[in-house]
Amino acid sequence: MARGRVHMPRCALAGVEATVAETAHAFPRHSHDRFGVGVIISGGHRSASGRGRVEARANDAIMVNPGEVHDGSPLDERGRAWRMLYFEPSALIAAASELTGAAPREIELTRPVAHDPLLKRLFERLFAVAVEAPCVPDDLVREEALLDLLGHLVHVHATPPTRSWSTDALGPIARAKARIDEDPSSALTLADLAADAGMSRFQLLRGFARETGLPPHAYRMQRRVALARHCIAHGAALAEAAAAAGFADQSHMTRAFVRLFGVTPATYAAARR
Repeated sequence: MARGRVHMPRCALAGVEATVAETAHAFPRHSHDRFGVGVIISGGHRSASGRGRVEARANDAIMVNPGEVHDGSPLDERGRAWRMLYFEPSALIAAASELTGAAPREIELTRPVAHDPLLKRLFERLFAVAVEAPCVPDDLVREEALLDLLGHLVHVHATPPTRSWSTDALGPIARAKARIDEDPSSALTLADLAADAGMSRFQLLRGFARETGLPPHAYRMQRRVALARHCIAHGAALAEAAAAAGFADQSHMTRAFVRLFGVTPATYAAARR
C-alpha cells in the first residue's frame, strides 16, 4: 500500500465526525477531545496507549476515550484501512444516563480493541445511514442507529472512569495544564508554566509528561490544533484560524493537522460545511 489517504466525509449527525482512512502513515502520540469508535477494514494496526500496547486486525472494533494519549502505526508495510466515528462526550454520557436512570457522570470505554461482531454491525449500520447515505429521508433511521450503537457501548464497553482527571487530583501539574488550555495560542515558556505549578522547570517537564502522557510543547500543539478546528468549524477562513490558534502561518497549521490527524485543515473544513 502507498502512503494512502485519510478522508473526513461529511456526517449527517450533529456532534459526530467521521474519518475514512487507508494508509501506512504512522501517527505520533496524540489525543482526541471526543470518544472514538471504529472498525478495522483491512490490514493491521498497532497502538500504544495508557492501557498498554494493543494490536487490531480486520473486523476488530477500536475505541478511544477523550484525552487518552495514543499513537498508531501499521503492523507491516502494507498499511491498514479503517473507519471511525468521533462522538461528543456529552452524547455518550447522556445515553448512559438515559439507559441506567442514574445521574449523568463521566464514563470511559474500557478496551481499546475488541472483537465484537455486534458492535461491528451496529457501527456499519450507523456509518451507512449517517455518512455513506446522509440524505436518508427519515431522521428516525439515523436516530435509531445512533442509539443502538451508543446503548451497546454503554452496556458492554463502558464503565465509570478508573482515574480522576480533575484539577484537584492533578494538583500543580493541573494548574500548568489549565494555563495552556485557557489560551493555547499564547507564547508560554517553561518558566511561565513552572511558576504556575510552583516547581522548577525540570520538575514541571518531568511531571507534565508523566501526568498527561505528552511534554508541554506537544500538548500545547494539540490544543492549538483543537482551537483551529473549532474556529474552522464555526466558519473562520483557514488563515484566520491559524492566526487565532497561535500558528506562525497557515502552512504551520497544515503541517500540524496532517502530522496529528492525517488530514489537512481544508479537508476538515469541507467535512464541516
